[in-house]
Amino acid sequence: MSPAATTSAPPPALDPVGEARTLLIACGALARETLAVIEASGLRHLDITCISALLHNRPERIAEAVRAKIHEHRAQYGRILVLYGDCGTGGMLDRVLAEEGVERIAGPHCYSFYAGEAVFNALADAEPGTFYLTDFLARQFDTLVIEGLGIDRHPELLPMYFGNYTRLIYLAQTEDAELQQAAQAAATRLGLAYEYRFTGLSGLADFVRTAA
Repeated sequence: MSPAATTSAPPPALDPVGEARTLLIACGALARETLAVIEASGLRHLDITCISALLHNRPERIAEAVRAKIHEHRAQYGRILVLYGDCGTGGMLDRVLAEEGVERIAGPHCYSFYAGEAVFNALADAEPGTFYLTDFLARQFDTLVIEGLGIDRHPELLPMYFGNYTRLIYLAQTEDAELQQAAQAAATRLGLAYEYRFTGLSGLADFVRTAA
């Protein structure tokens, strides 16, 4: 019998009204938005723990990082949900979650569940050479894209990475003029046409409410 199945495991924590707590394991890129949804929904029995968004540049590590979080917290929660798309894991994340019996939000990546799968697929079909930003990526563009891909040190890499792109679409979760300016500056930096689309947080909120 595995340690997780023994009768000595502690019971899941309860909130003040006696309800078993739920843990959301999220990509760090979704932390701010997830907390906003939790606060707006008044779901007091939800907790969140995050995995570094830097793993977007090392997607082969995502699945096992999520598994480690599940094992770390399973005994303490009545339910665990995962706020991650496949995010380049090539199906590895879904295989881990099937093994662990944990559900995740539907969709291949955050662009899909922010915009809605049908809308995102239409955007991608209309122009496959599209680079997408969210609020998080607009804030962290220099860190994750320019520095993360080494373009700051080797500018000659920019056309190698982005030469086949034609436009940048900012899928905005909030109506923030500074983030719009940052996204437009990112498009200019990459030499891409710029488009803005407001998505809000409904796609994320719908999933989080399944934990209610």
